[in-house]
Amino acid sequence: MSGAGAPVPPIDEAAVDAVIAWFAEAGRDLPWRHRDATAWSILVSEVMLQQTPVARVLPRWQEWMERWPEPADLADAPTSEVLRQWDRLGYPRRALRLQECARAIVREHGGEVPRTEEALRSLPGIGEYTAAAVSAFAHHQRAVVVDTNIRRVLARAGRGLAAPDRSYSAAERALAARSLPLERERSVAWNQAVMELGALVCTARAPRCERCPLAGGGCAWFAAGRPAAAEDTRRRQSFAGTDRQMRGQIMALLRDHGVADQEQLLALDRADAERVRRCAHSLVTDGLAVREDALLRLP
Repeated sequence: MSGAGAPVPPIDEAAVDAVIAWFAEAGRDLPWRHRDATAWSILVSEVMLQQTPVARVLPRWQEWMERWPEPADLADAPTSEVLRQWDRLGYPRRALRLQECARAIVREHGGEVPRTEEALRSLPGIGEYTAAAVSAFAHHQRAVVVDTNIRRVLARAGRGLAAPDRSYSAAERALAARSLPLERERSVAWNQAVMELGALVCTARAPRCERCPLAGGGCAWFAAGRPAAAEDTRRRQSFAGTDRQMRGQIMALLRDHGVADQEQLLALDRADAERVRRCAHSLVTDGLAVREDALLRLP
């Protein structure tokens, strides 16, 4: 078993082959994986999938792509409609960043999603992971793609740990880079396959090791008898009663009615009017709502 920071050899070629072969048989048939998927549709899927499960994203993505199939379509859309269409995917600021991204693509790249990670990262709301994923999956470039699922597979298979480090560490980054196949198309296949393995088989709470292509010798954690993770003593805040929950309730009210008056807002939590006012103000600050006299409305 290798601790954080210890040098770890890369995932070997046989294990890479096994995971890619498994994906060819077991990978989900998702529309953004189809051969005719556009770079824009893949970028939209990656933004939507951040901290949101596929089952919730799929219907929103399909409606989004029917309405705004090209960056120019979204760039010209009313922001209120963008937020309505985002619906309950969570973190609605992602919808605003995606529209800003579309406008930058139109303004700076002639309406075409750029190919390189550097150019992608210059777009609003596009970070390290999304830039690598779009470069790999949309443009078939060799890129080190690392999400939570990939981190977990590499932690178990390569480092013999039940869970990845609490934050993306130098050891994880190095292992991901060393494990990426050198051949371009093979690197794309590996990125897609290992991500799917983490989503479907090598899950956080109930890994299905009996179905894993690495259980026969490619996984250090399985070979060590699946040792438990170190206890996580961090306190986690309940969602109920948080400002995030209240912001979501206000956004739902605005999506349904377009505007809300003070009485409608205060009815969301009559026991804590200050919380309601604070959350409404934060939505205005974030550009998710605007004040119009005594009303709050979508921008």
